[in-house]
Amino acid sequence: MRKYLLLAIVLVMAGGSWRPPAAWAAAPAAAAASTNAVPPGVELARAISEITGVAISPLLGVSAVGAWKYFHARTPQQRARLPWFAQPWFWIPALVLVAACVFKDTVGAAAPRALKKPLDLADAIEHKISGLVAAGAFVPLVIAVFPSPPDEAFRLGATGFLAAIDLSWLGNGLLVPVAMLAFFFVFLASNAINILILLSPFAVVDAALKGFRLLVLATLPATAFINPWLGAGWALLIIVLAYLIAGWSFRLSHFGLVFIWDIVTLRSRRFRPAPAANRMLLARTINQVPARTYGTLRRDDAGRLRLEYRPWLVLPQRVLPLPEGRYHLARGLFYSQILRAEGRGSTAVLLLPPRYRGHEAELVAIYGLTDARDAGLRAAFRWLKDTLGFKGSSAAAAPA
Repeated sequence: MRKYLLLAIVLVMAGGSWRPPAAWAAAPAAAAASTNAVPPGVELARAISEITGVAISPLLGVSAVGAWKYFHARTPQQRARLPWFAQPWFWIPALVLVAACVFKDTVGAAAPRALKKPLDLADAIEHKISGLVAAGAFVPLVIAVFPSPPDEAFRLGATGFLAAIDLSWLGNGLLVPVAMLAFFFVFLASNAINILILLSPFAVVDAALKGFRLLVLATLPATAFINPWLGAGWALLIIVLAYLIAGWSFRLSHFGLVFIWDIVTLRSRRFRPAPAANRMLLARTINQVPARTYGTLRRDDAGRLRLEYRPWLVLPQRVLPLPEGRYHLARGLFYSQILRAEGRGSTAVLLLPPRYRGHEAELVAIYGLTDARDAGLRAAFRWLKDTLGFKGSSAAAAPA
């Protein structure tokens, strides 16, 4: 099913930009001389490159396209008719904000990690918001490349009947959903890079990820400037690659969205675990169900743990029985995990969003886990506190 969907996207976007050579020869020379309009095929090729670039970096892409259109409008009347993203009130503040992000990623790279990570978090939130705006308010305008017939066509006699039929709405109507779907795939891949940057503890990895994204983004206008068809071909290749990793990108993006929302809204302070079922993420692939799958953990009638989930969050519900064994909870500094004892060690099975911080004892009671233990940096801080003699009471130190 997925391969047919991808084939349909490529065929519609590539086919819509092709026009037989005979059609070009049949166009009247006078009409060509009287207008500077770009043929729909070339316009669509450019639109594919623009949409792909905007999906990679929505704010930068929309503001750059808007500024380009503004400066290429020759008269005040043409500028007045430009869409919202080509008006100075939008693209000037947007480019200032983009410049601030570039400053953060270059000069700010030497800043302490504790200061830079909140800025990366703000960048990730901006990326999501601008992506939603671009998908709904930018893509439909850019992909509408088929113009309506001129008014003169409707004044023709019977011989001009077919020329007077306006089918531009049909062509544009077919292209809009396809373009939005392609935008969605590329945006997911770009957003996954943002999440990897947030999760990465190393500055060199952050720089490598941002450099890779910037390189791909820069090649789109460069190839389109050389030749619109070359730019469209490169953009279609990026769309295909983004489609192939769409599932992985979606799970990673949703994982980041859940964590960002819980952290920014301080959800742990007003959250209480449900008495029987709670939303969590799979920590690793189990029985071909991929890691970071979001679902509801509960115990069945036989007392076994199972994860109920919906692929892509909207498809029919499925049930994943978790392997039998002894499970315990590991408290982390930023988030916790549920682990399964295997031999002398343990394997992470479920990731708990930050909303569960401070509620580990309740989860132990709800799901009948063996205990709750400190792990990672939290365990290291506890060891340091105990070593320095700052031990808490025995009741507080006992696992739940």
